Amino acid sequence: MLRTINGKPIMKMPKDPSKFSFGATSSTVTSLGIIFGLLTSANPKAGVIGALLVIAVADNIADSLGIHIYRESTTTTKENTRMFTISNFITRFGITLTFVALFALLSITYAAVFCTAIGLGILVFLSYLIGVQRKTSTLREVAIHLGIAIPVIVISHFLGQLIFSVFG
Repeated sequence: MLRTINGKPIMKMPKDPSKFSFGATSSTVTSLGIIFGLLTSANPKAGVIGALLVIAVADNIADSLGIHIYRESTTTTKENTRMFTISNFITRFGITLTFVALFALLSITYAAVFCTAIGLGILVFLSYLIGVQRKTSTLREVAIHLGIAIPVIVISHFLGQLIFSVFG
């Protein structure tokens, strides 16, 4: 629980972040990598929106299928497998479409800033939940996960610049 009013929680923490953590992490890091990889393209708004929509559908379905097959190959129940598959798809689709909407409605600069803030906020929140669940340092979990995600975003940016300078 986060805060209480008169002893009642304002918001309960999810008991099992594994139901949405893969989808949220995957869509956030992938989307931010795509965004920063395509910002230097000739038509970045169309490129980013197009790439995010492809990811929202094709990559999302592929990952959901991968999770589904993996979960079926373990000893989980059929209902549990179905729930994880559906929650992964919905989580990824929702986050990616949020980023698409920001690029459709805002200037490229503002969209990139807001997507970064939202994306890193999602990773911080998930890392915090993991730290609480494991009873470890939440700050350490945040640092580890951002320490992986931020280099992916930075590398994607420079890779995009390299690709467009060589082939663009």
